[in-house]
Amino acid sequence: MEEVFKTLAEYVALTLEAISILVVAVGGLEAAYRSLWPMLRGHVSHGMRRAAWLGLARWLLLGLEFMLAADVVRTAITPDWQAIGQLGAIAVIRTFLNYFLERDLEAASHVQEAA
Repeated sequence: MEEVFKTLAEYVALTLEAISILVVAVGGLEAAYRSLWPMLRGHVSHGMRRAAWLGLARWLLLGLEFMLAADVVRTAITPDWQAIGQLGAIAVIRTFLNYFLERDLEAASHVQEAA
């Protein structure tokens, strides 16, 4: 029974990682489209680049959440101290990334509201 649970958890973690990769890829493609298409047409502005960056930041935040979820699932099935330490380090790094990305997104929304 334990092996079935470990196998299932491994598939769940792998699925979460695949979703995170897809989310980041979609965000990258969208940001590339939103920033390169106006450039090719000769209509580039700081606001367009900023909007593309903010959109990418939102996709990255979502991707990071799925990656962290996959790491939590993996640690739940192999709870040795090395895996827990790695999860802790990854969680700290992703938390800092999340914090700064969310702060930038919030600052940008305040600027847009003021304008």
